[in-house]
Amino acid sequence: MKTLDVMEKERDCVGRRLGIAFGVLTALIALVGAGAVTGAVMENAVQDRIADRVQPAWAANMRLHQEAVQMQRSMRGYLLLGDRELLDDYRQARDGYPDLLAVVRRHATRGMDDNLDMQQRQLRAYVRVADQQGKASPRSEQAVKLTRTGSVALERFADTNQQLQAQLSSEIRRLHDRSDTLVTAGTAALAALVATALALSLYTARRATRGVVGPLRQIQQALAGLTAGEHSARVRPEGPRETRAVAESVNQLADESDRLRRIEQDRNRLAEIARQSGMRIRERLDVATVLSEACAGIGEGLDADYVFLLLREGDSPLVPVVRAWSAQAGILPADQQQALPGIPADVVRDHYQQGTTWLVPDLSGYLGSTRPVPGAPGSFGEIGLPEANRVASARLGLHAVAVVPLGVGDEPLGAICLARTRTDRPWQSVEVETAEAMAVGVARALHTSMLYEQEARLVEELRALDRAKSDFLSTVSHELRTPLTSIVGYVELLTDEETGPLTAPQHKMLDVIARNAHRLRALIEDLLTLSRIESGKYTSRKKPIDLRPLVTAAVDAIKPAAEAASVHLEADCPDRPLICEADSDQLDRVLMNLLSNAVKFTPQNGQVRVHAAQQDGHAVIIVSDTGIGIPATEQKQLFTRFFRASNANDAAIPGTGLGLTIVRTIIDNHGGTTEIHSRQGQGTTVTARLPLTATDPVTDTP
Repeated sequence: MKTLDVMEKERDCVGRRLGIAFGVLTALIALVGAGAVTGAVMENAVQDRIADRVQPAWAANMRLHQEAVQMQRSMRGYLLLGDRELLDDYRQARDGYPDLLAVVRRHATRGMDDNLDMQQRQLRAYVRVADQQGKASPRSEQAVKLTRTGSVALERFADTNQQLQAQLSSEIRRLHDRSDTLVTAGTAALAALVATALALSLYTARRATRGVVGPLRQIQQALAGLTAGEHSARVRPEGPRETRAVAESVNQLADESDRLRRIEQDRNRLAEIARQSGMRIRERLDVATVLSEACAGIGEGLDADYVFLLLREGDSPLVPVVRAWSAQAGILPADQQQALPGIPADVVRDHYQQGTTWLVPDLSGYLGSTRPVPGAPGSFGEIGLPEANRVASARLGLHAVAVVPLGVGDEPLGAICLARTRTDRPWQSVEVETAEAMAVGVARALHTSMLYEQEARLVEELRALDRAKSDFLSTVSHELRTPLTSIVGYVELLTDEETGPLTAPQHKMLDVIARNAHRLRALIEDLLTLSRIESGKYTSRKKPIDLRPLVTAAVDAIKPAAEAASVHLEADCPDRPLICEADSDQLDRVLMNLLSNAVKFTPQNGQVRVHAAQQDGHAVIIVSDTGIGIPATEQKQLFTRFFRASNANDAAIPGTGLGLTIVRTIIDNHGGTTEIHSRQGQGTTVTARLPLTATDPVTDTP
């Protein structure tokens, strides 16, 4: 049985209180309204008569007078000035006055028709005279006479119009006086009714609001406190049923706001932890450190009891645990880590394809049998956990488990397993979101570290191959030097005929052997030079030298080969010295390589030119030819070791592809620069610049 107090509280509602108050107010309003309506109806009747009949008639009558005056003004202006446009204005006003007269008739009251008929006759009389004025010549005697006649007719109309205007004005004043009387009487009556209604409404409203305003004020104060950041503000439920419901809703909203605020604080805290952990992980480039930092950072940041990081190893059917961390021991030793079972590769693959975290709030129900785990990826969701995994999970006491997939692109790398042994700490959604965000960073860091280690291994292998190649070239070159020296020596002995006279064919064969031996010696020297360059043993013995004698000597040395190839060779050197701090042997090698290349790649009747000059504090050596040139797509590779242009290979022109590499290395070692400009089929120009140690004020620009 409900008590009387409870029943009274249930009946005590805002609707009941307001119903009584509004019932009284409605009755009072109806009474006041009835009086107001009566007065308003009478007042409206008077105002309607003024607004609908008398006032429009008064306004139309005034406009009629203005239209007549406009006709007279236009006609007089025409007769005075002779302007046809003024005559058009008159005609427009003449054609419009009948409509105005009709408006006045429509709104006029009884007794005004005679006046309107007289105005119409007088206007017609004036229009007849005015029409004759329009036909008369401006400023003529006839026009003047007609003007006087028209003025008399229009003055009669104006008097008649003014009489009607005065009559209408008097009627308007009379109606306004009547309206004022009605308003005064109605106001007095309404004042009495309103005073009575106010007294009754104040009494009723006070009773109705006494039990509502107080609780609402408390609600308002609580809401203001919550808005100002006073999160502990609450409302004491009291008053009518509705206000109690509002108070309880405010309290529930405040509690929910506190809960969401705590969640947001946790999210911000975890986001900062994830950021700091990601920064530590990205600072490392070795996989082992990234794995350890990832396990420790995730475990400490998310308050896990265990973290297991699993990575795929090739096509292995099992994905092993590569790092394990516990809240008590930190990173587990290798033997404990290896004792932990992995998970099947199909589980990892399916898990990564799903792209969502696998969450098990209570793992204990799946450790005693092979019962499938709902929502688990791969075989875990079909046949349950393998025995090794169940045994390990039971031994560690795992309870709540969250498994986040790892991967980059379409290929999975593995997974991160976070576990708690505490039954009162399930994984929250904000923690799962943070774990997923951290897993993305871990996957990228692991992928980068793996690529870095793979690249480092490849670079080291390439360096080893390069060192082996350089050692091989150096060894082979040194080994070839000895027999080649013997060959050259014996060829010279045979050529000197110390062993007996030689026939012409024998001399020719010895010349071929000598020529090819010299080519082989040049190749060996290039290989040895390249070997010394790569090993860092290629040094220069620099001293001040004049480049002009070197250029002249190189041209003299290469001239026989140019003449044999029917190539015209010329040199151009300045009169003043070109002094450089340089190694003369190395610069001679540069000149010989450039000139021999120019002659070798220039067809018969071609031209090779050497130009030496001083420019902007540098000695400039330009070797140009009219040879086969170099394809534009291959010019970027000209200084690459052993590179030869495709058109040179097609023409079977011999060479090693080392000459330009050696040239640029020597010029670079002397602080200079090397440039090549070439067009296929038109020739090549090589420009070498070396800093001068002594400059001349006269500049010879090439």
